[in-house]
Amino acid sequence: MPSLPATFAEDVINQPVRIQFDAFLDEHRSRLNACLDGLTEEQARRSLVPSRTTLLGLVRHATFVEKVWFDEAITCRSRADIGIPATPDESFILEDQDTIASIQAAHREACEASRRAAASLHLDDLLHGNRRGPLPLRWVYLHMLRELAQHCGHADILREQILSS
Repeated sequence: MPSLPATFAEDVINQPVRIQFDAFLDEHRSRLNACLDGLTEEQARRSLVPSRTTLLGLVRHATFVEKVWFDEAITCRSRADIGIPATPDESFILEDQDTIASIQAAHREACEASRRAAASLHLDDLLHGNRRGPLPLRWVYLHMLRELAQHCGHADILREQILSS
């Protein structure tokens, strides 16, 4: 599976805004997933900050975020029904059986499920399954872009520290 999406943000400059949103989301999703490429299991789990943040945990958390915003918010199912942690902080906790391959695969699957869930929706459609109340899909896309960009930055710094040690 390629590390980067087939469509890059630069490829959609003159496309409708929805296509631009999808391209930017997919580029960030792919870059975050790829932060684990070429690492050992120990490196992926290495903790360099006081929080629970590790590279493997970041991608695990990104899987949680996909399910919160594109499953819970769209389907109105509870986190328990979806099978995800109750809080974002818990989504960073790694299980013994978590591996680079399993976390990357779960993330790719969650991203694909997110694409399918949003495919028939319009940017102004309201999603009713979030605790904040009804939110337009446009807001969810913007929130996801902010979150993914932030976590890609975290991943870049952690990966640089790991590879330089």
